[in-house]
Amino acid sequence: MAFDRDGSKLAAGLLVAILAALAGYNAVRAKRAIASRAHGRVIEIASLRLHVIEAGTGMPLLLLHGNGSMADDFRSSGIFDELAKTYRVFAFDRPGFGRTPRPRGRRWSARDQADLIHAAVGRMGIEKYLVLGHSWGAWIALESARRHSPSVAGIVLVSGYYYPPPRLDLALAALPALPVIGTAFRHTLLPLLVRITWPWAMEKIFRPGVIASDFSAFAKDIASRPSQLRAICSESALMLAAALSRKASYKDIAVPTGILAGSEDRLFDAEGDARRLHAEIGGAFLDVIPGTGHMVHQSAPQAVVGMVHAIAGSHALSQGPRRPRLKPRAGKAGSASQRVQAGDK
Repeated sequence: MAFDRDGSKLAAGLLVAILAALAGYNAVRAKRAIASRAHGRVIEIASLRLHVIEAGTGMPLLLLHGNGSMADDFRSSGIFDELAKTYRVFAFDRPGFGRTPRPRGRRWSARDQADLIHAAVGRMGIEKYLVLGHSWGAWIALESARRHSPSVAGIVLVSGYYYPPPRLDLALAALPALPVIGTAFRHTLLPLLVRITWPWAMEKIFRPGVIASDFSAFAKDIASRPSQLRAICSESALMLAAALSRKASYKDIAVPTGILAGSEDRLFDAEGDARRLHAEIGGAFLDVIPGTGHMVHQSAPQAVVGMVHAIAGSHALSQGPRRPRLKPRAGKAGSASQRVQAGDK
């Protein structure tokens, strides 16, 4: 009996030592991952150090990444540099992602993040701006249009999940956000599991498009950091809460709106959601990109850039004499895609 107790203590001690070593290894790897990425500028807003990458001149354009990603996603896709030729582009690391922390004890819903970004650009003296959001970032773009419409010149929504139903996988993804056990899991085993399953994750979000090797390489260690995993799990929980609490409606969106979706998105029915949203928002542009998955901005960057130009042009026309409605410009990557406007279905 004494031997059993001693053996159990030894096994427990060994397990604790292994987990502690794994947590230390993950911490070192996380620091190296973020140190390897380029610095932008930091905006002090609401007791938060909000990191942003900026370039270009012209109409301000805000880029908001999806859950699990960071501002560098837009640079690796090429749309950041391309858009900076025409616009003053700001790519934000949202709270908990990239170089921006996510303090505990605060609400980080899409509404809260829309308010935060609006306050940040206001501090920079920007009164009017466009917003492009990918995936979870599209949800924030919609809230920006709803809550700050006098300042929002237009929105571009890429691969957005606008009508999330209650899903078991969202509930499971939210579990590591729980305190104590969830915290221990995020610092020890979860980063390892993320790295092991990374090839499968890339297949899931990119296919049938080509996996972007640059994004896949740098995002793996960024996304597997314990701090970013907390943000990822928390945003899964927020999506689940939204699915359980209300029936989404966007009929009140009154700014120029462009909607893009991959026809073969494997995360959810992105095309179905996009068409439903298009029917709700009067005068919206819709572009369904064939042969692409969830990462439309990576797989068809010119289609995204073309939609931004279309929405900027739509805003410009609305400020002057009434003219015929502007059609989206077809970039090389999106020339074969389906483009419809409200009433053209």
